[in-house]
Amino acid sequence: MSTSDKSTPKTYTYTPSLPERALISFYRTVNKLIPWHKLPTYIGVLNLSAFRYELRQKNLHDVYPLPEHQGTKDCPHMTDEQYLHTRHSDGLYNDLDALKMGCAGMRFGRNVPREHTSKPTDEELMTPNPRLISEQLLRRDKFKPATILNLLAAAWIQFQVHDWFQHENSTTEEHTITLPNGDAWNSPNGKMTLEKTQADASLDQTDKVSPTYKNSNTHWWDGSQIYGSTESRTTELRLGAPNGKLAVDAQKFATFLPRDANGIPQTGFNTNWWLGLELLHTLFVLEHNSICDALLSAHPTWTSEKTFDTARLINCALMAKIHTVEWTPAILAHPALEISMNANWWGILGERLYKLLGRVSKTSEALSGIPGSTAQHHAAPYALTEEFVSVYRMHSLIPDTIAMFDAQSGAHKATYGIRDVAFERARAPLTTGGLAFEDVLYSFGINYPGAVTLNNVPDFLRDLHTPDGRHVDLGTVDVLRDRERGVPRYNQFRRLFHMPAQPSFLALTGGNKEVADKLDSIYEGDIEKVDLVIGCLCEPLPKGFGFSDTAFRVFILMASRRLKSDRFIAGDWNVETYSEVGMRWVQGSGMKDVLARHFPGLKDVLGESGNPFAPWAKLEKSKEYEGQETNA
Repeated sequence: MSTSDKSTPKTYTYTPSLPERALISFYRTVNKLIPWHKLPTYIGVLNLSAFRYELRQKNLHDVYPLPEHQGTKDCPHMTDEQYLHTRHSDGLYNDLDALKMGCAGMRFGRNVPREHTSKPTDEELMTPNPRLISEQLLRRDKFKPATILNLLAAAWIQFQVHDWFQHENSTTEEHTITLPNGDAWNSPNGKMTLEKTQADASLDQTDKVSPTYKNSNTHWWDGSQIYGSTESRTTELRLGAPNGKLAVDAQKFATFLPRDANGIPQTGFNTNWWLGLELLHTLFVLEHNSICDALLSAHPTWTSEKTFDTARLINCALMAKIHTVEWTPAILAHPALEISMNANWWGILGERLYKLLGRVSKTSEALSGIPGSTAQHHAAPYALTEEFVSVYRMHSLIPDTIAMFDAQSGAHKATYGIRDVAFERARAPLTTGGLAFEDVLYSFGINYPGAVTLNNVPDFLRDLHTPDGRHVDLGTVDVLRDRERGVPRYNQFRRLFHMPAQPSFLALTGGNKEVADKLDSIYEGDIEKVDLVIGCLCEPLPKGFGFSDTAFRVFILMASRRLKSDRFIAGDWNVETYSEVGMRWVQGSGMKDVLARHFPGLKDVLGESGNPFAPWAKLEKSKEYEGQETNA
């Protein structure tokens, strides 16, 4: 079967309806007086809807010159109807009219017009010095905890990011950053080097002015961090596992991910490995295998391939649901946001009514949620964007140390420095440390991550030595990458996302003169030079928020887009694709269920806890511990 022989390539436009335009206009006036997060809850929910309507119209921009580049021509044809109900590892065939859309190797899109994303001059790239910014504005001066979250929330977002995006680095070109006077960076020539991002080949004149970059991962929410972004990698990860399962290493005292001869974990994406990724990759590989058992119990004649394909769909949808209705309301703990994120999945009528009546509207995402509401890309073909990558710069979530506790007694067992649970040492607490998975998961549940704020990036990440021999400062990287890829600086970013520019450093910092004076000095009195990541770390946060309102504007758009564009969520959300077992599994499970399913020793503490990404209830002996990791 082939769907790629379309005579007319698909184009993308979106115009809000008359009621939606009225809502946009109304809230533009309201927000001049009152920001959305200070409105009564349900009025704030409508305000968020107005933002999303406007952003869908004005903040989705294709970076390909012709629709044909999305795969409407010269694309591999489907040869088996299996692909109608199956995720392809490289992301092909999600949109059956544009077969390459969102697949691995496709470009990152844009949330701002490309005339605002031009390649910077060398002076613009290095002004102010990105290493100076890392030293003075990002370097952790003391650990500032995010007390609304637990460390599992920090591990989760890295786990998800590894599904979503990865740029390619050049093997021949690099940036050279001059070190500020007195800089302690270990360099023989007083300079720091960083590989340039590999730009995609130019397809037209616009690409020469505003370069584009390819995503090594698939753009879809498809679990590529555990399944891989190529069919060959997926096959390798299944090798030797029966009944549609992923391979695991079942040892006497625990089940781990397999390792190769060099100790590298065998999974879909294993870069920047540490204990938090070890936990979550293992957990959702085990979840995949449990789903396979449930499917085969209901369908004993299914082939291994059919079982794997269906289990992958179920596991991916469950991860998307957890992120939507649990992780996001944990880091953005505002009543209007919690209602809005639950409405993304269940509709504004809520989970209880959805489970009682099903969809009360076949197409309305507002009434009955995005899953099953029909896929739509709005103003541009689906792709993750450079601006989306930028607002996920959250390295300050990583703490300096992790306190470990016994999951049964609550007693403190050990404290590990973050360096001691990274890369080849990631499993140390579970192997040489004598801790069980339950112990480490419980510990992550009661440890705090760092707050997403100024001067809170740990030294470990600012002096990072990777197994492949790289030596990098991720604080410098965060600043330089945004500039290199043409992401607008803070004030211009706000304008392009329909927010007022900050008139002064003092206004930006909410009246904090000490920080304002430091910014004034570093940015030479020019607020227009303030980098996006720095501005977002400086601005006062809405009540309950773990990151800035400016960064949140990208989330308003892209959080729903990742669901709404996906044929396997917004489109084929049905028993034929997922099976009855699968639909029940996704709609009846959350993060607590996944944890308790595989580590039943956590059931009691989870039962006493609220959101699984907020600090868990402590066992009595854990309350005696006075370290900064678990106590503000």
